Amino acid sequence: MADDKKYVYQSIAQSIIDHDAETMFGLMGDANLFAVDHYVRSCGGTFVPVAYEGSAVLMALGYSKISETVGVATVTHGPGFTNCITALAEGVRGHAPMVLLCGDTPVIAPQNLQNIDQRELAKAAGAGFEQMRAPSTVTEDIANAFYRAQVEQRPIVLNMPADFMWEEIEHKKVVYPVFDDPMTVLEGDNLDEAIGMIASAKRPVVLAGGGAIGSEEKLVRLADRLEAPLATTLKAKGMFKDHPFNMDIFGTLSTPDTYDAIAKSDCVVAFGSSLHHFTTDNGALMKNKRVVLVNKNVAEISKNFHPNAALVGDAGLTADNIVHWLNEADIEPSGFTKELKANSLTIHPPTKSTDAKCGTINFVYALEKLEEVLPKDRILTTDGGRFMTEVWCRISAPNAQSFITTTNFGSIGIGLQHAIGAGFAAPNRPLVMFTGDGGFMMGGINEFNTAVRLKQDLIIIVCNDSAYGAEHIQFVDRDMNPSLAQFEWPCFAEIATALGGQGVLVESNAELDKAIHAIETRNGPLLIELNLDPDDVPRMRI
Repeated sequence: MADDKKYVYQSIAQSIIDHDAETMFGLMGDANLFAVDHYVRSCGGTFVPVAYEGSAVLMALGYSKISETVGVATVTHGPGFTNCITALAEGVRGHAPMVLLCGDTPVIAPQNLQNIDQRELAKAAGAGFEQMRAPSTVTEDIANAFYRAQVEQRPIVLNMPADFMWEEIEHKKVVYPVFDDPMTVLEGDNLDEAIGMIASAKRPVVLAGGGAIGSEEKLVRLADRLEAPLATTLKAKGMFKDHPFNMDIFGTLSTPDTYDAIAKSDCVVAFGSSLHHFTTDNGALMKNKRVVLVNKNVAEISKNFHPNAALVGDAGLTADNIVHWLNEADIEPSGFTKELKANSLTIHPPTKSTDAKCGTINFVYALEKLEEVLPKDRILTTDGGRFMTEVWCRISAPNAQSFITTTNFGSIGIGLQHAIGAGFAAPNRPLVMFTGDGGFMMGGINEFNTAVRLKQDLIIIVCNDSAYGAEHIQFVDRDMNPSLAQFEWPCFAEIATALGGQGVLVESNAELDKAIHAIETRNGPLLIELNLDPDDVPRMRI
C-alpha cells in the first residue's frame, strides 16, 4: 500500500484521534477489531475493554459528563448493538454528547446471521444515526457524527459496514467546527415582562437546572442582588454547595426548612431546567407563585410546566442582563434571605435511632457516617433504586460537575459503568458509587473486575435490602406478601474480593467502623456491602 493510502479501518482510527478523542470504550468484534487495534498500536489511543457492550456506551456517557467533551464507544454488529439500547436511551434522556462507532454486517451479505436494521433500533432509542456511506466518505461521516453529537447533545450512532474495512482509501483530516457561542443579550417585551415579575417579587428563589451548570457565579450574583436563596434540580446538585443560603435540591427531596421557604416564596426564577414534576412536586410547589423560566433550548420550555414568563437564552448572560436592568431601575433587594437562617437549609433531620434488626444496619445512620469520611474531592455517582433518594439528600457532591445521576431512563444497574468512565476523565480523583443489590447484580458484577484491572480508586457502596425495593413497597402498601420481590443474593463483599478487589460486609455498627477504616486504607476498588432490613429502608421521596 502506498504511503499516502490507508485502509478504511486505519482511517477510522485516525479520524477518532483527529477529533482529540484519546480514550475509547468498547468491546471488539468482527466489524471493529482492526480499527481498535490501529487506534491503540499506531495512533496511541487508550482503549478500555468492557465485559458487556452496553457498558461501553455507559462509560462513554460518564466520561463525557466529567470531561465535558464527546464520549466515544465502539461495538460490533447485531447483538453487539442491541445490547446497547438501554444505555443509548439513558444518554438521549440525559442530553449527553457521545459517538458510538458501531459495526454493521457486510452490505453484500444481507442474510448474515447477525444482520438487523440498526437504523431503526437507534431511532427507537432516540439516538441519532449516521451511515458510513462509502469507503471514500469515511472521514466526512465520522466528522459529521462528532458534529451532530455536540450540537444535538445526544448519542449519535455511526454505522460502519464490515466489508468496507479493508478497502484502500486516501485519508484526509476532516473536523467540522461547532459554533456554540452564547446567545446575544435578550431584549423586548418578554424580557420586560420577566424582569417586572422578578422586580416585584417579595420572596424570590433562584433555581438552577442541569442546563445552567457553568453559570454558577452569575446566578449567585443575581441571587445576592435579589437577596434570594439558591436551589438546584437534582441534575445540578452541589452547584451552590458553599453559599450560605443554598437550599440544595428543590422539590420532593428538599429539607423541611427548604420546603417551608419554598412554600413562602412568591416567585421562582429557573435557569436551565424543564421543571420536571419531581422538581415541582407535580405542580404543588408552584401554586400562587410567578414562575420565570430561562432555557437556551426552546423545546425544554413548557415541556413539563407552563411558566408565567419565559426567555430563550444562555443562563449566565440572561442572569447578568437581569441584574443590569434591576440596577438601572434601582430595584430594592427583596430581603427574603433575612428571614432565613444561614447555612441551615440543607440540613436533613438526623436519624432518631441507630438501632436496627440483628444482622442489619440503620441506613440513615450509615449514610451520615459515610458522609463524614468519604473523600471530599470525590466524583459521586448514583445508580437507580429505592435507596437513592436518601443518598441524594445525605451524601454531598463537591460541585455539580462532580455528580452523576443515572436515572434519566429509570433504569437500574448502570451506575458503576458511568463511574468507571468518569474515572478516565479525572484519573486523579476518587470515585464513589452508590447502588442497590438488584442494580449491582444486574450491571455491577460484570464490570467490577474492569475497575480492578484498571486499578481505579473506586469506592462502591451496595445498599443491600435483598429486594427490588420499589416493588417491595407496592406489595407492602397493599398488605400483600412481598416475598416475590425478595432475593437471597450471594455475599457481594466476598464476590468483590474474589474478583480482585476488597470487600467489606457491614451487618452492625461495629462493622461499619471497619468499613470506614477500609476507606481510609484502600489501595484499589473497595466494595462496602450494607445489609439492610427491607422493612426499615426509608421510603422514596419522589
